[in-house]
Amino acid sequence: MTSILRCAAVLGLSLMAAGGTIAQTAATWPVRTVRLISPYPTGGGPDAISRVLADKLARKWGQPVVVENRPGANGFIAIDAFKRGAKDGHDLIQLDSVHLVAYPFMFKKLPYDANNDFDVQATLFKAYMMVVVPTQSKYKSLGDFTADAKANPGKLDYGSWSIGNPVHLGMEDFQALTGTKLQHVVYKETSQLYTSVATGELPVTMGTAGTTGPLYKAGKVRFLAVAAPQRLAAYPDVQTVAEAGGPKDFEVSGWNVIAAPKGLPLQIQEKIRGDVAEALAGLDVAERYATFGYVPLSLSREQTAVFVTSEAKRHNLIIKRANIVLD
Repeated sequence: MTSILRCAAVLGLSLMAAGGTIAQTAATWPVRTVRLISPYPTGGGPDAISRVLADKLARKWGQPVVVENRPGANGFIAIDAFKRGAKDGHDLIQLDSVHLVAYPFMFKKLPYDANNDFDVQATLFKAYMMVVVPTQSKYKSLGDFTADAKANPGKLDYGSWSIGNPVHLGMEDFQALTGTKLQHVVYKETSQLYTSVATGELPVTMGTAGTTGPLYKAGKVRFLAVAAPQRLAAYPDVQTVAEAGGPKDFEVSGWNVIAAPKGLPLQIQEKIRGDVAEALAGLDVAERYATFGYVPLSLSREQTAVFVTSEAKRHNLIIKRANIVLD
C-alpha cells in the first residue's frame, strides 16, 4: 500500500492525540481573519462556492473569512502559500481531488506531501463530466463516437487543458474500457478548449456542466452522456454513459474539499467541519450547486477516509495503466 493510501485510510483519525487540552481554544477560535486559499481563478464554479461559504463562516465565526485566489502551476502556487501560512487553522485551503488522489501517483516529485501537509476538514461537492461534442457533430450518440473510434484507432482527437486532469484521466480510462485509441490535444486554457469544440475544430472532449452548460444552453455543443452513476437533476434528459451503451460504472468527476494544516487540535477541526456542513446546508448553496451541475458531497470524517482511499486506488490504476509520469 502506498503512503498516500495509508494516509487516506487514517485521514479522520490522525489528530486524536492533539485534542486533549485545548477545549477553551476551540471555544474562542478563530481570533483573527481566516484565509481560505484557493487554487482556482475568480469567477468559476469552485470560486463561487468558496465565496458563499466564506461569507457564511464569517458571520458564524465573528471574524472575516477572506478567499485568496492563487491559480496556476497545477495548484502548486496556492499550496505553497498554504504551507507557508498559519498552522493554527487561520489558514485553510480549498483543494481539488487531483491534489490528493492523482498527482501523488503521477509526479516524480511534488512540492507538497499529501500525507503530512493536509488534513481534510470538509467535503464540498462532486462535479461529473459530460461527454461534449459540437452541435453539428456527426455523432448522434455515444455509441456513434465509440464505433468511429474503434474503426479509426489513433485518428480521432480529444482535448483537455493539461496532463493528468480529470478529463485526461477519464478519457484514458474510457479508451482502456472500450478498446479504443484516441489522440490527446492539450490546450493552454479551458476557454480555448471548449471554443474549439463549439466551432467544430475539436470533435470531442469532456467537461462539467458548470463549464460547458452555457455553451449547451446556447446551442453550440451537445451532451452525448454524463459520466456519472445517475443522471444529473439539472440535465435530466442527458443519459448516463452506461445508459448510452458505454462502459458500466464509468465515472469521470472532480471533487473539492477544505483542508487545514496537519496537527490542528481535534476540537477546532470539529468546529470547522460542523460549521462548514451547516453553511453548505442552505438553500442558496443548493441553488448554486444546481447552477454549476454540482452534486453535494457531505461526508463524515470516517466516510471521508473511505472515500479518499477508494478514489486514490481508482486513480492509481488509471495512471499506471496509461503510464502517465510527470517530472
